[in-house]
Amino acid sequence: MENLYRHLYNMNSISAASELVLAPDNSLYHLRLHNNELANNVILVGEPSRVKTISDKFDTLTLIRENRGLITHCGTYKGKPVSVVATGMGIGNIDIVLTELDAAANINLKTREINPEIQALNLVRIGTCGSMQAEIACNQYVASQYVIGIDGGFNFYGCKGVSDEVLSNNFIDFMRWDERFAKPYGVEASSSLLESIAYDMHKGITITAPGFYAAQGRRLRLPLFDSSINDRLPLFSYKGIPIVNYEMEASLTYALGKALGHSVLTVCNVVANRASGEFVDDYAQSMNGLIEMVLERI
Repeated sequence: MENLYRHLYNMNSISAASELVLAPDNSLYHLRLHNNELANNVILVGEPSRVKTISDKFDTLTLIRENRGLITHCGTYKGKPVSVVATGMGIGNIDIVLTELDAAANINLKTREINPEIQALNLVRIGTCGSMQAEIACNQYVASQYVIGIDGGFNFYGCKGVSDEVLSNNFIDFMRWDERFAKPYGVEASSSLLESIAYDMHKGITITAPGFYAAQGRRLRLPLFDSSINDRLPLFSYKGIPIVNYEMEASLTYALGKALGHSVLTVCNVVANRASGEFVDDYAQSMNGLIEMVLERI
C-alpha cells in the first residue's frame, strides 16, 4: 500500500491532475491565479472585505480575482508591487491559500514542473487577536515572534527542521498537554520581517487555536475539557518571551511558509483582552493604522 501513490510524484513535477488541481483555464483551483500574477510582497487577511480596504490605498490596481470567497487584489503602493489575499478564517483555509500561493510562484502551471529556482515571498498576515496579558490593551499591535500551533495542521506534513522542538516540548511539559489534543508545534517568525515591520510593536508567543470558542477557552452552553487552560497560558514563557495572544491562522502560515522557503510574519490588532474581559467592536481606526504601517514597511 505504501507504494500505491508513488507514481503520482517525483522531485521535479506533479503530474497527476488529482494532486495539483487546476481550473479549466489552467489557473489554481481555489485562488484562480496564474503564474507571474502574484507580487513578491503578499499581505494576508482573514476578512474578505479588508482586501479592498487595503487595495484602496494602492497607487494602481492591476488585478482583481475572486473565487469561493478567496479574493486577491494586486497592484502597487508607492511604486512597490503588492498583492493582498483574503484567506478566510482558520488553518484549513491557510493550508489551501499558502500552498496555492507557493504554486503560483514556484510551479509552472502549464507543464506542472517545479521551477529550478525558488521564488521566496514575503508573507505578512494582518489580523485581529485576543490578548492574554492584562497590560496589552485593545487597539494595540502585537507581532508574533513565535507561534505555537495547537491546531494539528502541520502535523500532516513530513517536514523536518521547521518546528522548534525545544519550544514545543517545553510547552507540552508546562501545560501538562493532554494526548487527546493535537501535538503542539512551535515556529519562529522571519527575523528580517520582524525587525523591519514590527520593531515598535508588542512581541511575544502567539497561540493558534483550531476554533474561536472552546478551542480558545470560551464556554457558552457546553462544558470545556480543560477549563483552566487560560489561567496557565499567560504564565508560560520561552527564552523570557511570554504568550501574548490567541488567534486562528498564524501557526500554519509560519510552518508552511518556512518549509517552502518564504519569509513570514503575523501582526495583529488587539480587539479583545482575555485577562480583563474587554472587547471592542469598533476598531476601524486602529486597524487602518496597522494596515498603513505594514504597507509602508513591507
